Amino acid sequence: MQTNTITQATGSPSDTPSTTATNQLGKDQFLRLLLAQLANQDPTKPVDNQAFIAQLAQFSSLEQLQAVGKKLDMMTVAQASSNQLQVTGLVGKEVVFRTDVLHLEGKPLTLQGNLSGRADSVVAVVTDSNGKVVRTMALGARDAGPFDFTWDGRDDSGSTLPPGDYHVAITAGRVDGSPVEAELRSRGTVDSVIFDSTTPVLMVGTQRVNLSDVSAVSEPPHPVN
Repeated sequence: MQTNTITQATGSPSDTPSTTATNQLGKDQFLRLLLAQLANQDPTKPVDNQAFIAQLAQFSSLEQLQAVGKKLDMMTVAQASSNQLQVTGLVGKEVVFRTDVLHLEGKPLTLQGNLSGRADSVVAVVTDSNGKVVRTMALGARDAGPFDFTWDGRDDSGSTLPPGDYHVAITAGRVDGSPVEAELRSRGTVDSVIFDSTTPVLMVGTQRVNLSDVSAVSEPPHPVN
């Protein structure tokens, strides 16, 4: 759209109301510019019909895009609310999640390793918050896939370790020396869900677990009477 004729019509800055500067042209501003151009066109050189139709088409497209944008925003909010409600359904469920940090509370921990292939030797190494190795567990040969093992919360000398956070790393390999990709998983019951970030976070005991790290969800085991 041409704007040279509009400048002549608006006059000096003192004659126009103050507005907030913006780099975006809304539909209201677009319509004002279009009407100002029509009102102040040169009678001897009226606006070309094709140009006028093109400007109307631009206005129509702008209005449609704004309507679509509003609907998309509403759909996004609705989807986010629906996702939050679905995540709250995980409270009370048992989840298996990827992690390398475990919180010891004075009782044995049931852990899960996962191997990309069969390994002839699997070792789990536990370190404390200072990086000191406190326990090395030889887990023997394992097939590909998940497997469970237990850490009794003791160090290599058999002494009970104090409560706190510990790091556990799993290494695996074959007899020919080639490594096997391995990862550690833990399991626990979801106590609550936190929505203070862009994505919900599960609270499993004192541990924060991202949804992207959850690999399995199941009903918690029923206690044996």
